[in-house]
Amino acid sequence: MDNTLILVLLPLVLVALALQIFALVDLYRRDKSRVQGGNKWVWLAVILLINPVGAIAYLLAGRTEGNGRQNY
Repeated sequence: MDNTLILVLLPLVLVALALQIFALVDLYRRDKSRVQGGNKWVWLAVILLINPVGAIAYLLAGRTEGNGRQNY
């Protein structure tokens, strides 16, 4: 494989991985009442199966500011 292609793709892969890890950690720490729809399992599947669009969708639309306390 061409080294130039690797140097171009590596940062993109690392950013996508970091975004996915951030979304997973946020989902884990967030109380169920503060997740859109109240179903963390669905958002887990979205984040894991539709990478990186799933992580972006969760961070933009999956989190709510409900009355539940944060689980930090």
